[in-house]
Amino acid sequence: MMRKFKKWLVVLVVMGTIVSLVSGCTSKTDKAEEKVDEGQSLAGQTLFVYCGAGMTKPFGEIADKFKTETGCEMEVVYANSAQSQNQIKTTGEGDLFIAGSADELTPVKDVVTESKDLVKHIPVLAVKSGNPVGIAGLNDLTKEGVEVVLGDAEATPIGKIANKALTDLGILSNVKVIARAATAPEIFNALSVDECDAIIVWKENVTGSTTEIVKTTDLDAYVKKVPAAILSSSKNTEALDAFMTFLDSDSAKTIWEKYGYEVIN
Repeated sequence: MMRKFKKWLVVLVVMGTIVSLVSGCTSKTDKAEEKVDEGQSLAGQTLFVYCGAGMTKPFGEIADKFKTETGCEMEVVYANSAQSQNQIKTTGEGDLFIAGSADELTPVKDVVTESKDLVKHIPVLAVKSGNPVGIAGLNDLTKEGVEVVLGDAEATPIGKIANKALTDLGILSNVKVIARAATAPEIFNALSVDECDAIIVWKENVTGSTTEIVKTTDLDAYVKKVPAAILSSSKNTEALDAFMTFLDSDSAKTIWEKYGYEVIN
């Protein structure tokens, strides 16, 4: 009788262990499913982002990919820094500011809770394909007959950089600036449609076969970093946290690199 009791006891112990293991597996599976659900639970949520106009293509693709993967709607306003800064201060709305450089966060520093550098923003000197005027560096912009288009020095980072670089060389007043554009794409467009001989613009904006970048080190000291700045007006913590994590992903970094940016870290 005692032996039978011991056998049943062993069976019960074994069964109990099996039940316990099955229960443990189920628990882990449930947790994994919960994580999957959490990754898809952003449907119906929206993030409102301000972004520099010069980054429309890469950031637009990043935003679209995030929406596809999470269901989160992305409302993005593309404008120059001055316009974005004014809207941020006037409306008191928004979740994130993707600025052309960290310097552009200063006017809105009171409403920025934290920021993270994403990619390098590299200014370049660009000319028509074949460099018909023979521009080898910034000093050649003072050549007779050379017409230049720059960015708005009050409203856009690339305009401020152009002014600083030319002022540092002591040649700004000798450069024939025929127009100031509000955004980097507009600066590049002026060169691509043959309205000028040279421009100072972001590296990633120079595309196509009708233009080229001058190989010079004149602008190396003026490289900036693009920050993603979280605004205090943001109320959507869950979606914002998920997007900030996404910006660290290989998917987002690959998109930046595809458009000619150098990813930080």
